Amino acid sequence: MRRPYRWHLRSRLLELGERTLVMGVVNVTPDSFYDGGRYFEPQAAIEHALRLLDDGADIIDIGGESTRPGAPVAGDESSAAKPVVSPDDELRRVMPVVEGVRRARPDAVISVDTYKSQVARSAVAAGVEIVNDVSAFQWDEEMGAAVAELECGVVMMHTRGKPLEWRGLPHQNDIASLVEHELANRVQFAFERGVTRDRIVLDPGFGFGKNFEENYSLLVNLDRLQQIGFPLLVGLSQKSFIGRTLGRLKGEDVPAGGRLYGSLATMVVAILRGAHVVRVHDVKPAVEAAAIADEVLRASIANLD
Repeated sequence: MRRPYRWHLRSRLLELGERTLVMGVVNVTPDSFYDGGRYFEPQAAIEHALRLLDDGADIIDIGGESTRPGAPVAGDESSAAKPVVSPDDELRRVMPVVEGVRRARPDAVISVDTYKSQVARSAVAAGVEIVNDVSAFQWDEEMGAAVAELECGVVMMHTRGKPLEWRGLPHQNDIASLVEHELANRVQFAFERGVTRDRIVLDPGFGFGKNFEENYSLLVNLDRLQQIGFPLLVGLSQKSFIGRTLGRLKGEDVPAGGRLYGSLATMVVAILRGAHVVRVHDVKPAVEAAAIADEVLRASIANLD
């Protein structure tokens, strides 16, 4: 069953476990795998964020750099790939959106999707409550100390390698054990940098260095990650492994944008296996599906009593 937690953010706390919280995604990038840069302009991104809040999002997650498969990230500068997004460029993308949402909805809970400590510091200073680091402090080792100093909430996500390496990674027979072990190590790293337990939420990182079979194995075994002792966030929305499964019905992989119902199905499974927060592109249907899953969890607890 899903354990209750209190998640301490920069200026408030969130109760986790009674119902699933929905985090709405706002990509302020020209190369998002999902929206193709539709919200790259600040005003478009602000308006989109406000729509997601109106649709029921509990948290808005604003990101200024794509970490899709094949994208270059910090440390890949010597590759033949296009240049990595610099901290200054990332800030130019996300800060106007953070400030715009804060002006329009001062009470909104905002997360910044970044692995760069410089971006995290500026965003939290502007009112962001949560730092969502897809590398769990691996790609910028200053991030742990920064989050500890900022006293904000943090999502630490498991990833294997970097996006340019994902297609060549060896298969893992027990991906859940690997994720459990490596996330526990990253938590210890965070503790050593001064991050307190009540600030941390863990994300198993679906799609981040996991192949088709590994993603489903991880989903089936998601409840094992509760043993680490932290709340869980999952991001399954529009992932390519969902498109591949749906493609078996249509004869070809379903592209991003056509994976809504598959995304909702995997999200519900994740909630029933212990997810406290779900990160989604399509907020309104996710809110409704999560409400049903939450009632199933409540009925399960009642039956145990």
